Amino acid sequence: MKIEFFHDVICSFCFPMSYRMRQLKERRPEIQIIHRSFALVPEVEAFDKMFDNRENSKAEILTHWEQANENDDLHRFNIDGMRKSDFLFPISIPALRAVKAAEYLGGDEIAWDVFDALQNALFVQNKNVEDIDVIKEAVSTTDIDLEKWEQAFNNPVSLDGVYRDFELAGSYGISSVPFIVIDGKYGLSGAQSLSKIEETINNIIEEQTI
Repeated sequence: MKIEFFHDVICSFCFPMSYRMRQLKERRPEIQIIHRSFALVPEVEAFDKMFDNRENSKAEILTHWEQANENDDLHRFNIDGMRKSDFLFPISIPALRAVKAAEYLGGDEIAWDVFDALQNALFVQNKNVEDIDVIKEAVSTTDIDLEKWEQAFNNPVSLDGVYRDFELAGSYGISSVPFIVIDGKYGLSGAQSLSKIEETINNIIEEQTI
């Protein structure tokens, strides 16, 4: 079974979902989990469409964090810290490109480590994951070779890979994340519980064996 996990580093509900997907992988190591990029805020102008302007976006986004923190099994979100931070809320592309560069170097497992490190930097440490220095600091906490990662990050191929994932998401009809696609034809939207994810997988396996 192959699961494509569509996510964005700045997606608050992707934070608890990634934790549950790791639990799923521990329970069912035979499942292949492939990481796919999806941008909630691909460029600065997107803030104007969703929140009137970027300056006003943080207050509304933090209400999403509060909901996601309730959903999170570990309640890890540092909401007060983010409220006190002095940077504007980040766009998606730089961090997504960082994850894709890691994938090109070491595959999905190291890409997942980088994704989680970047999400932790944003949601727990309240750091600006649009800032390349913050991105490099998060990447350096993983086992990846930082010099080789920087080369991959600066290679246009990494950005092309991000946009190819966007095209794939569009072909699946995905409009929000987190979203998982199972064997290319079964979809599950939102930060679902581990039990719901496993129930869906079991139902698919049962359907395929009939």
